[in-house]
Amino acid sequence: MLIEKYLPRFDVRARHTARINAAPQRTYAALRSIDLGRSPLIRCLFWMRTIPSRHRRAARTDMPHYRTFLESALAQGWVLLEEIPGRELVMGTVTQPWRPVVKFVPIPATEFCGFAEPGFAKITWSIRVDEHAGSSLVTLETRVLTTDAMSHRHFRRYWLIFSPFIKLIRRLILGLLKRELRRDEALRTA
Repeated sequence: MLIEKYLPRFDVRARHTARINAAPQRTYAALRSIDLGRSPLIRCLFWMRTIPSRHRRAARTDMPHYRTFLESALAQGWVLLEEIPGRELVMGTVTQPWRPVVKFVPIPATEFCGFAEPGFAKITWSIRVDEHAGSSLVTLETRVLTTDAMSHRHFRRYWLIFSPFIKLIRRLILGLLKRELRRDEALRTA
């Protein structure tokens, strides 16, 4: 997996897989262009996470709605580190997720592996679609590596509180993907 190339060591790893009854190319295209705003629960979880930023003047509250999750991630400071079209992509950023207002620092792919400035967490997430018995096996994976002991302590507290919600979002994404592909199939055959 490409994620191994960018974050082979990690403090935390969350991995979710699902078998999807659709061709891998179609599944990958749907996953790459998924709009998480179509899920009321995902919208609610993201809204709750931004509550602290709405109470601070310096925070932007007029963020535009992007059609896809990928567009939104890129606009916030995530970087597409690498992609094998139709198969796999890996995104990365550097941040301090334990802060009330989270800022993502875009680090180019050529510098991502070597980034070691104290006080941060390096985060990668990937999507991968493999052919599996005539359908698709989708893998969503997130990895986090902190850059020093203090960041590690901050991140552990953050992860203890927020990891159930982060993991729930991954499961909701897989459910949304299944619904979107079923809907698209119904429209194609109608």
